This record gives sequence, structure tokens and C-alpha cells, in this order.
Amino acid sequence: MAFKDHFSGHASAYARYRPDYPQELFEYLATLTPRRAVALDCATGSGQAAVGLARYYDCVVATDGSVAQLKNAQPHPHVAYLGNLAEQPALKDHTVDLVAAAQAAHWFDHARFHPEMRRVLRPDGALAVWTYGVPTIAPPIDAAVRYFYDDVVGPYWPPERRHVENAYRDLPFPWRDETVPQFQLRLEWALDDFIGYVSTWSATQRYTKVSGADPLPSLRAEIAPLWGSNTRPVVWPLHLRVGRP
Repeated sequence: MAFKDHFSGHASAYARYRPDYPQELFEYLATLTPRRAVALDCATGSGQAAVGLARYYDCVVATDGSVAQLKNAQPHPHVAYLGNLAEQPALKDHTVDLVAAAQAAHWFDHARFHPEMRRVLRPDGALAVWTYGVPTIAPPIDAAVRYFYDDVVGPYWPPERRHVENAYRDLPFPWRDETVPQFQLRLEWALDDFIGYVSTWSATQRYTKVSGADPLPSLRAEIAPLWGSNTRPVVWPLHLRVGRP
């Protein structure tokens, strides 16, 4: 089974610049399951969510279809990285306490993914998927970034991006929804960190590949006078959905 691989070509940048998730999120996720034996992190990428879950679960099985991503994943003694698609977990029935998918569920083949998650989850387990969109920094910077997002690389976003823009509200989700708390990602970043992050966007990569031009120097030149030489807080609201079998 093929999968839509938008990130293998820049796996090292993805590992370096994609933000880690707040500890409060993983603390909450750990309260969802009566056992904390096995968590499954689907489409783990470079392992940000897997390592966060490993603080609370005895074993995290972190899968991805991209070997390049897994080669750049963060090592952890409680994380086992496996080259598997989210839709084809090589796990026995009812052996997983928590299934997680961080910034990834919009890429899945949902007709295949959800039945497999029902198969591997314990009856008292939970599934959690979350996403984040465009961050906020300061209004003048936000306006320039929004123009870049919508108008410069906007035509190069894959169609699945609409699920991120809709905060996963219209994501196929055949589970019993739970009411969840609000979380946010907040990091202190220099301008170079932010530009590195924007370089990992699938639309930025596609723009560069198709046009043969790098759109980032122009964005950097526009926001550099606004950013200054110090770090700035960069904030993403996290959009979380939790379901039960």
C-alpha cells in the first residue's frame, strides 16, 4: 500500500525544526487509559510525540512509512520505531492502550485506518489525534506569514490540508468523542528557527520543487526588521480530538 510522503526529502530539517508538544498534553493523555503498558504513535515522523508519550507509557510503538524520517527520529529506551504505515499496524488484537497521531491524521486513508485502530485498541483504550495550524507571533509578522501561507505557497498545499485549517472538525472520526481541554504550543524562537520551520511545510517544499525557486529569502527579508535580533514567542493552538471505541 502506497502512502502520501511529503516529508522524506527533508527529514533532517523536519527533525530539527518541528516543535515538540507540551508536557501537559501527554499528562492528560495518560489519564485516558487505566493501563499504561503500550501506546501506538502512528506516523511518528521524527518522534516528537513518541518521546513525549514514553514518559508515561512502558512501551511506545512508533510507526512511519518513511525510512528517512525514522532515521532522524529521537532515540528513547521506551520507544520502538517501526517502518509501518498507520493503516497497517503489525500488532496483535486488543494490545494497545492508547493510539496517538500528531499532526498526521489528515494524511491517513481513513477507511483503512479506523478499523485497524479498533482492532488493536483495548476495549477501554482511547484514540487521540491532534493538529496545529499557522502560529501567531505579533500582528505585523502574522500578516506577512499569512500572506505567504495563503498567496505565495497557498496553491501548493495538498488538499488534505483543509482538515488542519478546519481544526480537525470535519476529519472522519467514527469514535465516541470526548470533551477535551485546550492546549497550546508555545516556543521561544529566533528568526532562523522560524524560517527553518516554514521550510518544512509541504507547500513550501512543493513550491520550490515545481518553480525551481526558494520562496523563503523573500519572507525572511520581509519579517526580519519586525522580528529583531532576539527570540520571540511563537504560539500554536493545538486542536485535539479524543475518541473511545
